[in-house]
Amino acid sequence: MTTYILVPGAWHGSWTFEEVAPLLERAGHTVHALTLTGLRPDDDRATVAAANLDTHADDVLRLLDQEQIGDATLVGHSYAGMVITAVADRAASRISRLVHLDAYVPRDGESCWWLANDSYRQAFVDGAADTGYAVRAPFRPPNGGDPRRRPHPLASLLQSIRISGAVDRVPRREFVYCSGWEDRTPFAGLRARLAADPRWRVHDLPTGHNAMAEDPKAVAALLLDQ
Repeated sequence: MTTYILVPGAWHGSWTFEEVAPLLERAGHTVHALTLTGLRPDDDRATVAAANLDTHADDVLRLLDQEQIGDATLVGHSYAGMVITAVADRAASRISRLVHLDAYVPRDGESCWWLANDSYRQAFVDGAADTGYAVRAPFRPPNGGDPRRRPHPLASLLQSIRISGAVDRVPRREFVYCSGWEDRTPFAGLRARLAADPRWRVHDLPTGHNAMAEDPKAVAALLLDQ
């Protein structure tokens, strides 16, 4: 039995995995889908303003401790690639597999801002104009995006990650490239780099960025591939 910890990307909560989690559970596995600090409906202004990348890594580390998990598969979507990298570097002995689901794979000193493309950086700037500390979710046609999305803590997108290299001890590391938005993705170069690295397994899905919603069965199948 595998214990999956599913970490959503910017603006999203645990609900983003609502169609994937049951498929994993029906296969007999334990699933924890998180909503990170600052993205919860009852988080106040001070909580959102103070939340950064370290806060989000601590969210996952706290779950590992509370549930006494010692052999986890961490799945991070988009921004959450930053989060699961930080967690795995601090708790490598408790992580057996990392899955970056169309997600950033940072090196020491990099931030989400640094790794994003110009389009995303402009979305961060525009989205933070209202408050200065939280980035409103960008409008996504044709329906404007899921109404459950919430403003994302700006500090978490700007903070540089600090990793020792312990993350490299995680025995299985995978990157899932979503090819259905190649005109806008910031991950094409990352896919090429990881495909050339024998320490990584690279998968392709012909979906847009939010593969969990577009093709949850395909995402679950990848995660169930042991």
